[in-house]
Amino acid sequence: MAHAEKAIDVNVPLRTAYNQWTQFEEFPKFMEGVEQVEQLDDSHLRWRSKIAGKLEEWEAEISEQVPDMRIAWKSTTGMHNAGVITFHRLNDSQTRLMLQLTWEPQGAVEKIGDVLGVVQRRVKGDLERFKEFIESRHTETGAWRGEVHQQHAENPQASSNP
Repeated sequence: MAHAEKAIDVNVPLRTAYNQWTQFEEFPKFMEGVEQVEQLDDSHLRWRSKIAGKLEEWEAEISEQVPDMRIAWKSTTGMHNAGVITFHRLNDSQTRLMLQLTWEPQGAVEKIGDVLGVVQRRVKGDLERFKEFIESRHTETGAWRGEVHQQHAENPQASSNP
């Protein structure tokens, strides 16, 4: 498994940064290679992205979402990946986003790209473009303030509170 860990400070309030990050269908506006993200329901997403020049599609499940704190996810089909983003209030007008991502490189091209740090640079660039996107707007394009809690064997249904 490959791993990336990056942080960035954005000059917007925590609530604004978090609210914007919940607008998954806006990700193609600042994430390199992401062509489409479709929100299927409160905790499921369908992704289409170009990775190492190849079109990849997968579905992901949000395993935990706590407003203004964190969003965690894992792929359920296609390319294996998982991650978490946390939001940290620095002051009334600044927020630190910390992103951790793991993935399984597929094939020689992706494995070479991993060794060369291609995904690390892409993640850094995506966070920088998010910063430019949200700071230029000064407001979010929308928000979802519901919660998703980790699923447990005795309770296989995700719960949400819109």
